[in-house]
Amino acid sequence: MTNIKYKLLILLAVSVLFTGCSQKLENEEYNKPAIHWYNKILKQITRGDLDLADDTFTSLESEHRNSPLISSSMMILVDAHIENEEYEMANYYLDEYIKRYAFKKDVDYIRYLKIKSKFMSFRSQYREQQLILDILEEIEDFKVKYPNSSYMYLVKTMQTRVMMAKSSFDAEISNLYTRVDKPVAANVYKQRAKDSFYDQKDIVKVKTPWYKRMFENGLGIWN
Repeated sequence: MTNIKYKLLILLAVSVLFTGCSQKLENEEYNKPAIHWYNKILKQITRGDLDLADDTFTSLESEHRNSPLISSSMMILVDAHIENEEYEMANYYLDEYIKRYAFKKDVDYIRYLKIKSKFMSFRSQYREQQLILDILEEIEDFKVKYPNSSYMYLVKTMQTRVMMAKSSFDAEISNLYTRVDKPVAANVYKQRAKDSFYDQKDIVKVKTPWYKRMFENGLGIWN
């Protein structure tokens, strides 16, 4: 009976050893054709394993730097990260795409996607002013470099909405300076609000949830 238990323990140990080795080999894949990595990225994205898909892309890029599947993989990962609201990772791949393929015909589409990604990541006009300025700067750059782009209308639409947000923020600052009796500063920001979007009456004021208003009280949003 003791011998049987001993043999079973040995078999169990061997089984665990081979299972561990098998998993280790699977996790340490290398020297695979580009299509292998590409298909693996697709499967991982389908399962929702975006972190693993990012790692697999690194393997594809490392082993096949000149593969045409790299650009396709980048765009698939961009879409996946945007869909998952992971805009920083989406922008990372867009930046890398622009560096690699700056002279491709569709580069205006890539730059449009980058603007769109940043626009979609915009959550609060009262706490993300640098993001507003970054978006507006990229839009102006887009308008100069791609004046005939088929995406110009969409870019200008986003620009209008961001300018409304900036104007509303500047107006709030102007109101704050008015309440603390600083008319000079109040007039400066009042003019900035008009410069951003002249028809203030067309801007629908953002309804801030009460739990956010506590942190935005400094701008007088309790009004």
